[in-house]
Amino acid sequence: MSVDSLPGIFQLDRTRNATVQVFEHLRELIVTLAIKPGTVLPRGQLADYFNLSLTPIREALARLEEERLVDIYPQHQTRVGSIDLASARQAHFFRLSVELEIAHVLAERANPALAKRLLDILGRQRACLDSGDLENFTRVDLEFHQTMYNEVQLPALWTMMRSSSGNLDRLRRLHLPVNGKAQSILEQHTQIALCIGEGDAVKAQACVRRHLSGTLVVLNALKDKYPDNVLPEDYTPVAFPA
Repeated sequence: MSVDSLPGIFQLDRTRNATVQVFEHLRELIVTLAIKPGTVLPRGQLADYFNLSLTPIREALARLEEERLVDIYPQHQTRVGSIDLASARQAHFFRLSVELEIAHVLAERANPALAKRLLDILGRQRACLDSGDLENFTRVDLEFHQTMYNEVQLPALWTMMRSSSGNLDRLRRLHLPVNGKAQSILEQHTQIALCIGEGDAVKAQACVRRHLSGTLVVLNALKDKYPDNVLPEDYTPVAFPA
């Protein structure tokens, strides 16, 4: 990797913690696959790119390693990790368990006002799809789900879920360009919103289960199509010599 080839534009906000900003910027590039698995991340070049000292770079990379998004080999190199299937499966189980309950709680309240807000968000997601803007399609997708977490007053749980979902997000990003996948997401989102508005808790949960299970259903196909991006579940890391 060279600084010139690093995608994205970074502008430091002097009112916020530098490490957090570096972490957020790199994480976004990694989970959207703008930086591919296997890419080496030289700390010196990152420091030049961000115009920061090595300290916030090291701290940000350590946080990314905690989320299993990069592999750090001391005295050797740091590189973007392959997609960890075991981590993705655990994140999926966590997210599915939480969002099934959220959908049930929201639908029991039969909340037409919330349904309208969700449908308004989906109008923006539709516009992203129509223009071929998958990056903002994904951002609006997250806004849709976060709105439901906020409605049941669980913003901290949303933050926890997001921090564990990096590998699942990368799998979903691999799946998104598949013909018809984005349209299917929109249709499933619409059904979830309508069930919440109509107060049909059982159907709302069924829609959430179908929506969140799509990527794992085609997991083997994704592994076969992108063998260099996805780690087998029985993978054992190989240590580099010091």
